[in-house]
Amino acid sequence: MGHRRIHGELALLGVKVAASTVWEILKADGVDPAPLRATVRWADFLRSQAEAILAMDFIETVTLTGQRQYILAAVHHAGRQVRVIGTTARPTHAWVAQAVRDMLMDLADAGRVAQARFLNRDRDAKYRALIDEILSGAKIAPVLTGVRMPRMNAIMERWVKTLRAELLDRTLIWNETHLRHALREYEQHCNQHRTHRSLAAAAPLRARPQALQPDRIERLVIRRQDRLGGVLHEYMHAA
Repeated sequence: MGHRRIHGELALLGVKVAASTVWEILKADGVDPAPLRATVRWADFLRSQAEAILAMDFIETVTLTGQRQYILAAVHHAGRQVRVIGTTARPTHAWVAQAVRDMLMDLADAGRVAQARFLNRDRDAKYRALIDEILSGAKIAPVLTGVRMPRMNAIMERWVKTLRAELLDRTLIWNETHLRHALREYEQHCNQHRTHRSLAAAAPLRARPQALQPDRIERLVIRRQDRLGGVLHEYMHAA
């Protein structure tokens, strides 16, 4: 924040001080009075535009039959809601284009298509110009990551790592049908139950409950719900 901005904020608080005094104080403490005036860091851009950013990526896995499967998924930066768009053994350009159309339809049904303005993705050859045309029709601009720079899509990459650790590395996937079933269960788990530090321990589609009083904690009765045969556990109050 520049020294004139700080001066303005102080004025709004009723603190009378000259702008030059603010400049001198910052300078004396070794702070540039107007840092990063001409540039915006990537992390700052992501934070400031989180409500408008979707991230997308392909994840590869192999079934017990040796067939390679490709999972296309997206996540909303601000709300952390995950959408598994589809799975296929042959990610042709036509399949990817239809998958992106399906994602936009889902966003429209949820009333979120107007919020999305950017789609963060890598430079995978499975995407093509048609994908950008489909996105531009929905007024969504693709934001490409740099070559071999996965941290530019860090939120998506972090979810991919979690998906592998909590599901794919712990489950024997028989075939594509089984994979889709497992991914549907995991998507519901992520959106409706799994907490996020960035959401203050709430889930994307479930608000954080009110804190319990000490007397209720002493009489707490909890039940466990298993998903996918016990691969995933969810805990909730007993009825």
